[in-house]
Amino acid sequence: MPTPEFVVALREKIGHDPLWLPGVGGVVLDDDGRVLLGQRADNGRWAIITGMVDPGEQPAVALRREVEEETGVVVEVESLLATGVDGPITFPNGDVCTFLTLEFRCRWVSGTARVNDDESLDVRWFPPNALPPLKPRHLALIRQAEAFDGVTRFIR
Repeated sequence: MPTPEFVVALREKIGHDPLWLPGVGGVVLDDDGRVLLGQRADNGRWAIITGMVDPGEQPAVALRREVEEETGVVVEVESLLATGVDGPITFPNGDVCTFLTLEFRCRWVSGTARVNDDESLDVRWFPPNALPPLKPRHLALIRQAEAFDGVTRFIR
């Protein structure tokens, strides 16, 4: 998985020191209520589709881009589900990052789900009652997206 150029440039200046980065995640649902998940190449775990926001990029635009880049699926970003902080995370190379993540509910528009880059081992649609093991936060986001009431969730 290539590190974005803006992160590489920052790392040249700050080394492995902690870095605060904006991220996005999407619970993508199709017309049958299935959830789009990717099996991550870095750790083999199934997850909702996530990524980093480029400098100056709108978060919903970033998520649309990430979903299409990683899965070949085009989505409409419908609602902001939640906000959260993930980290600090220490990567194998020693880099330390904390992500401020905006999590969205998305609707499938077009495209066939497939592995579309080197960030995933597999990409599939799952019925909500037959999900693979997921991080608790991702499972909670899926359940929230299924029953979305229009209220964005965040830790107070």
